[in-house]
This record gives sequence, C-alpha cells and structure tokens, in this order.
Amino acid sequence: MSNLVTDRTGTGFLLCGHVDVVPALDTGWIYPPFSGTTDDRYVHGRGSTDMKGGCAAILAACEALVDRDGTIPAMLAFVCDEETGGENGILRLLADHALSPGDCLIAEPTPARHPTIGQKGLCRVELEFSGTPAHGSLYPAVGVSAIMEAMELLEYVKDLHDREYPVDEHLKEIMSRSAAVLGEEFRIKDVSNVLKKLTFNPGIITGGEKSNVVAQHCTLELEFRIPWGCFVPALISGISSHARNGRIVLQETHNPSITDPSHPLVVITCNEVERICGGPVFPIVQWAASDARHLRLRGFNVIQYGPGEIASLHAVNERVTIDSLEKAALVYRGIMERYAGMSGKLS
Repeated sequence: MSNLVTDRTGTGFLLCGHVDVVPALDTGWIYPPFSGTTDDRYVHGRGSTDMKGGCAAILAACEALVDRDGTIPAMLAFVCDEETGGENGILRLLADHALSPGDCLIAEPTPARHPTIGQKGLCRVELEFSGTPAHGSLYPAVGVSAIMEAMELLEYVKDLHDREYPVDEHLKEIMSRSAAVLGEEFRIKDVSNVLKKLTFNPGIITGGEKSNVVAQHCTLELEFRIPWGCFVPALISGISSHARNGRIVLQETHNPSITDPSHPLVVITCNEVERICGGPVFPIVQWAASDARHLRLRGFNVIQYGPGEIASLHAVNERVTIDSLEKAALVYRGIMERYAGMSGKLS
C-alpha cells in the first residue's frame, strides 16, 4: 500500500491519480485482462481507462515539460486505494498533511470534451434484522422472518427513488446538459433521473439458518447515490424508522459536491480541452464517486478530466485509445503551463 507524492511547488496546482484497479476475471476478454496488449488504436486491459491511462498521460505531460524546462510546475500524487474508499490513499495523505488545499485535477476518465466538476453523494449502510424462528411450514402464520423484514425495508427504499429534490436553476441546467452527454456516452435512457433522483443498490443480503426454519437473522448492505438537494440525515432517519426489527450497525456518508463552474481551474481546463480537442466544451456532473469528494471536503477546488473509453469502465474488455492518451497529455501540459504563467495570466 504505497502512495507517491512529489515535492510542493509554487503554483499550488495538484495533479492526482489512483493506481489501484477493480478485479477482473479472464472470462470474456479478447486479451488477458492484465496483459496491457497494445494494437494500432488501443491499449487493452484492466485499468487502462480507470485510470492508469490518466496516470500515464500525466507522466507524459511532465516528461515533456522537464525535457524542455527542467521543472514540473505542479505537484503530483498517485494513490493506492481509490477503488476501496481511499483510507490508505488520499485520506492518509490528507491526515498526514502531505497535501495543502489548492486547485487539483484528477485524471479520472471523462467524456473527451466534458470535464467533470461535481459528483453525487454516497451513503452506505449495513443493517441487521432480527426475527422470531419457527417451523417453516407454519410461516407466515407463525414466526417473524428476518429476511422478509429486510424485504419490507427495500419496498420503502424503492419508493424513495420516485422523490425529486429541489435545486437552483443554474445547477438544474448543468444537470440537464450533463444528462445529455452521459446518456450518449453510456447509451442509457432517463439519465436525468439517475442524476436528480436517489439511486440505490441492495448489494449484499445474507440471512437465515435453514430452508425449513423461519429466519432469525438477516444482514443487508445498501448503497445510495445522493442527489443534490437530498438531506442525508433525513434519509438515514427514514431508513431507521422503516427498518422494523432492524438496526443500522454501520454507515458511511458523503454529501454531493461540486466546484464552481466559473472558477479559474474550470475555465482553464475547458479552454485547454477546446484548444486540443475542438468542438463545444463544457463541464458536467456525474453519478459516480471519486477522491474528489475527500479533497473538496478539505478545501480543494477539484476538476476531473482524463482519457478513456467510458463504456468499458469496470467492464470486460476495458480499453483506452492511444489518441485520447496523447490528447490528455497535451491538455495537462497546457494547464500546467497556464499555472506556471508560461502562456498567459490566469483568467
């Protein structure tokens, strides 16, 4: 579990990435998932998009500046465990005061012309349900099933998805534009609902003792993605009050976060993306979580921009185009030059 952090620089600009990846089975892959096979167009393999491609593009940009000027006008941080929450990665660096608040770009994969300035919040809860055991042949006349208690809570959770939460008109416009971009990238209908509504996933449920015994115990692990306007304490309170014969034993919560779209970091990044990629460029928000949430909470202004085939994220046959790697490196180089004052003043 190693993190790599370079010395602080006078620009106060941080480039950040994670080097851990999610697991991958060999089944279904064109090339072995950890082969790193390269052809004329792609680099293939687990982590190529999320996000070793972004880390490689950062290093390529830094190499070009070192070869030219002998210095890197940015601080670099490569962390070890973003995919599992960041306890030993970005959170450790923040706890050790290895990073000072400032402007940060995380090289997470994004649509080519749309840096990400905000993410929905995250709430994970684990609940334990208790039942009254009895002979299974008599249920539901006799006994209380802990498994069915968990199922009743899930019915309540399903209803939560239908609620809408108030946001200001400016954020509503950003979410609408984001939905159009993300819907096209992921080929998902009703993406606007994914952004503006509470989404949930009952990831793990375990319980029961035997098929002919009414279950005395059940554990449910739930994950929510929190939209802007949703008050997390009220969500937790509602879950607790509807978990009959159940109690929350673990919880982790993070509020939605966003960087002001008018901030110089956002303006500079969008200008450099437009210079390299052309076409209309504007920032978006997304539903996934990243280390950005931890950094924003500690006073950082954060934007995400990086190379990748978004549809292959965490999927079989993950890959990244060589062209997107090269363009990302040019974007990072241009941003660093702006922060160093090499090609104009900050705007």
